[in-house]
Amino acid sequence: MIAVKKRITGFVSLLLMVSMIAACSSNQESGGANENSGGKEDTSSKQEDTSKPVEITWWNFPTYQALDGEVGKYEKQLIEAFNQKHPDIKVNLEMITFDGGPQKLNVAIATNSAPDVIYDAPGRIIDWAKKDLLAPLDDMFTDEDKNDIAPAFWKQSMANEKIYMYPINTAPFMMAVNKTVFEKIGALDLLPLDKPDRTWTFDEYKKALEAVKEKAPDVIPSGFYAKSQAGDQGTRAYLANLGVSRFLNEEGTSVAINTKETGAALDWLVQAQKDGLVVSGSASLAAADVNDLFLQGKLAFSINYSAVLRAQNAPLKQAEFEDVLLPYPTLDGSEPKLEPYLGGMAIFNNDDEAKIAASKTFIDFVANDPEWGKKSLIQTGGLSVRNSVTGLYDDPEYTYSELARKFVTDPPTIADGYAEVRTFWFPELQRALLGSATGEEALNAFATKANDAIAKAKTANTAAK
Repeated sequence: MIAVKKRITGFVSLLLMVSMIAACSSNQESGGANENSGGKEDTSSKQEDTSKPVEITWWNFPTYQALDGEVGKYEKQLIEAFNQKHPDIKVNLEMITFDGGPQKLNVAIATNSAPDVIYDAPGRIIDWAKKDLLAPLDDMFTDEDKNDIAPAFWKQSMANEKIYMYPINTAPFMMAVNKTVFEKIGALDLLPLDKPDRTWTFDEYKKALEAVKEKAPDVIPSGFYAKSQAGDQGTRAYLANLGVSRFLNEEGTSVAINTKETGAALDWLVQAQKDGLVVSGSASLAAADVNDLFLQGKLAFSINYSAVLRAQNAPLKQAEFEDVLLPYPTLDGSEPKLEPYLGGMAIFNNDDEAKIAASKTFIDFVANDPEWGKKSLIQTGGLSVRNSVTGLYDDPEYTYSELARKFVTDPPTIADGYAEVRTFWFPELQRALLGSATGEEALNAFATKANDAIAKAKTANTAAK
């Protein structure tokens, strides 16, 4: 119990620290039961009667598309199918929202009432793993499994050389273009759609923007935003590719985007606002604002898209147009680096080995059941993380999205202190967009603050072990 108290005490301290920052800123089958539980106390007394059904709790964000318009209906069907094969495990479902769910999870963890299973993303899961709150999942994977999943996905699913997230669905983040606009102005040849990998240069991209400005004056060529943290992956990948840089170095230990070339790309963005190539007032726009403009047909390019977002946005379109996926242009035409969306499942270590084993059985069903594994992937609108699982959809944009997985790079979510690092990003972009700093000055200021946060978080995580 000492280890548990240590983890909880550390997490409560973190919550207090996060609260202070907020105040100041105003704003896997059951055979896995014998796994290494990280030096925890002997909990065998809690599993004396193994004949009793095991009851686990699953908290889920709206990972799956609503079925018949009802959020959580698909999850209930999934659990019902699971219980037909595993009647000895009862799964209690609780749906949480993207708005309030993160805080609810923080409170649950701090009060020792965390769920047993969560379907989430690496940003939160690996942070929990580094605080010793999760059960490792290494015994759920064979060498064949490991070789079927790209190294970039494993980097996002591991901490301290152990697997803590079962990676399931993915989609590379990229751009989208209103193809219909280019058809109407006779400029379809300006888009790289005749190339299998659709790669293109900054100069080619700029010509496309200028064509929209000249021939479709009622359409804004492109969008940008810096108001809130949402959609930050689009802005950083957009700038990093224009500058042929990376957001963080390959080790995730320091900022790498503060280069002269990326600074120049940010300066171009500022000027492009003035030239009418980028939506004006970007500093005060959120990702949702820009997304709405694209769905209204008023924006030619969206810088934050994916196959999953394309599927989710389809019923939200307010104008008839064809949207197709594109990689970010690069300054020199080199291959782009695309951050992946990655979803997967994790198990909170609630000091009950029977619950951990039952949770692994449930996750294995969700990910690998011959019928429900594929069905569940499609319900997420995403691709499989496994190279061997392709062709889930009869749609050319999904086919391209599968090809574009070769451009996937390491996302910054693997860095210590990532949650704090991202808080420094948009304020510095705003400074540049409002003319208070040059692009290079803003990126260097971001790097100073972010590198300090990474170093402090790494020290704290090391001390907590």
